[in-house]
Parts: sequence; structure tokens; C-alpha cells
Amino acid sequence: MAKGYVIAHAKVTDPDKWAKYVAKSKVALDKFGGTPIVRGGKCRIMEGNGTERNVVLEFPSYEAAEGYATSPEYAEAKKEREGAGTIDIVVVEGV
Repeated sequence: MAKGYVIAHAKVTDPDKWAKYVAKSKVALDKFGGTPIVRGGKCRIMEGNGTERNVVLEFPSYEAAEGYATSPEYAEAKKEREGAGTIDIVVVEGV
């Protein structure tokens, strides 16, 4: 079975508020067996517009990644993120 990934590109405007979102989203991450592979860190945009904050979460399956992103636990965490920045998130299946 192929793994699933949640890939996010974000612009953080309120780091304190964003940190609360990240902490609260750990409940959903743990529930669905997710592991952070990339979470912020050093970044160099090589082509295109890009973003400075990138996140890759690995899950045991596509279904688990989708479950994380659509879970009530994650919905609660998202409330903490309101007004703290912008984010684009996709769920993808690994190879």
C-alpha cells in the first residue's frame, strides 16, 4: 500500500497564534499515524513563486492522510490558525 502525504505551503503572519494551531493539530496527526518529514526549516526557492514555510506530513496510507485533513480534530486545530496566516494544503498518494 502506498503512503499518503499532506503537503502544505504557508505564509505565517502571527507566529504565536500559528504555534497554537500546530500544537493542537498534533492530536489529529497522532490519531492518523502521521509523521512530520518537513516542517519549516531552511528553504531556498529555486523556481517559481514558492513559499518560505513548507510542510510535508507522511501517513501510512492515502486514506489516513485524507482522514487527518478532514477530521474533526484537525477542524478544531484550524480554528486556532484563523488570522495567523495563509496556507495551501494538498493530500497526495506516494509512489
